[in-house]
Formats: sequence, structure tokens, C-alpha cells
Amino acid sequence: MSSSVLATVISNGQEDLLKEWVQQQLQAEGMRRDLIKVEELTAQSREFLQRFQGAVGSGDLLNIRSMGWSPVLESIGELSRQRGRMGFTPTETALFVLSLKAPLTRLLREAHKDDPIKFIEEITVVGELLDKLGLFTMEVFLQSREEVIIRQQEDMLELSTPVVKLWDGIVALPIIGTLDSARTSVVMESLLQRIVETGSEIAIIDITGVPTVDTLVAQHLLKTVAAARLMGADCIISGIRPQIAQTMVHLAIDLSAVTTKATLAEALKTALQRNGMKVVSSSAV
Repeated sequence: MSSSVLATVISNGQEDLLKEWVQQQLQAEGMRRDLIKVEELTAQSREFLQRFQGAVGSGDLLNIRSMGWSPVLESIGELSRQRGRMGFTPTETALFVLSLKAPLTRLLREAHKDDPIKFIEEITVVGELLDKLGLFTMEVFLQSREEVIIRQQEDMLELSTPVVKLWDGIVALPIIGTLDSARTSVVMESLLQRIVETGSEIAIIDITGVPTVDTLVAQHLLKTVAAARLMGADCIISGIRPQIAQTMVHLAIDLSAVTTKATLAEALKTALQRNGMKVVSSSAV
């Protein structure tokens, strides 16, 4: 198929093609008209059609990764990421490109009404081309969604590891959920940063919210304790429930070098005593 023929067909019927294409999108099943205005959709379609026509004129209809198609892929990438943020599904986003098939088919049929064989050859090439662009649309859309999910996971990790200043020289890190390698890095970074900011000499790591402690979790805890010690802070691990204590004994996990307490309150009491303070009942005063 001659790219110049397709470019000429698009150029001669551009306004009618644009109008019909926009209508195809608006009438498509699942079209989210609540998320995008007709004026915005028309502007996006016009810009894409202009870039599409320019890419077709470059002469390569088989390889969308060639230089001539860079503006088209850039337009698709931007649109896919934008629609992902707006709440469109991958299918709804891909329809932006795939819905161009019907109006292009009509134009080619009119251009080759006296040569049906030529029409079939050209519409086959156009169909394959738009399918490739549609797949690229979904590829970019899913990639952008994955990036959003990864960022959200990182934000949740940071929010789930707050380091609280309990007293002068004492900070606490309550851990909720399971510790893995990725989360341990966040926990360690947050704790060390807070130790530096507050000048604390004692850090309480509370694992009351940790469902189970196995060998891997224990290793992550020991790494965090070791890192805190290098920063000049001693660690107390609190929240050692009877079930966790039994598990640690069964797994032969050695925490003898670390002070452990059953509750956060007991850990805080120990920390205050190390700082030369004493906790007494008001009735005893």
C-alpha cells in the first residue's frame, strides 16, 4: 500500500473524517462522557489525526517504532497517562485509536470504489496499523497504572512506619504488618533519620502489630537494631507476646543482645529509667 495514497485520502476528507471519528467515540459502548467533554475529545482527536497523517506521509506503515511515528506515539502516551489518572479503563482508552477504523474504512471504500481488490489490500494494512497503535495505547496505560500503584505503595510504607518522639531522647517506632526486605529499608531509613533529628539515645521498636515473627522477620529486626546502634542509639523491642516468644524459642532466634519487653508501656518505663528518670504513682507522692 502506498503511504502517499492514504495520506491524500486523509487530507482530502479530514474534516468529515474527524467529525465521524468523534461520533464513533461518543457512541462507543462504555464511553465515559462524564469524564471528558466533547470539546476536549474533539481537540485531542484533531491533534492526533494531524500527527497520524504526518506519520503516514513518512512512508513507513509497518513499523510504528520508526522515527516517523514518534509524534504519534508521544501523543498516545500522553493521552493514555492522562486518561489513566481520570479513571478510564484500558479498553476505553484503546477505543480512542481503534474507533478510527470505521471512518477510515469508509473513506478508503469511496476512494477505491472501482477497485475492490485494492480496497481490501489497503484496509488490511490500515487495520493492522491501528491494531498496533491500540496495543501500544494499552501498554502505556498499564505501565502508567503500575507506576501509580508503586508510588502509592511507597507512600503507604512511609505512612505505616511513623517514628514518634515519646520523650526527650526517646523515640518509638510502632510496626504494623509483616516486615519484608523492602519495608525494612523504609523502617530503617525512617528510624535513623528520626534519631538524627531528635538526638535520641533510645529507640523503642514496638512489634505488637506484627502478626508473626519468623527467622526472616527477626533478621530484619536485628538489622534495624544494629543500624540504630551505629547511630549511637540503643534499642528496646516491645510487644513480645507469648505466642511470638514461643516461636522465637522454637526457631532458636537469639535476641539476648537486645532488651525486650512485653508491652510498650514497660519499654517506655525502662527507657525513662535509663535516662535517669523514675515513674511513680501520683498517690505515692
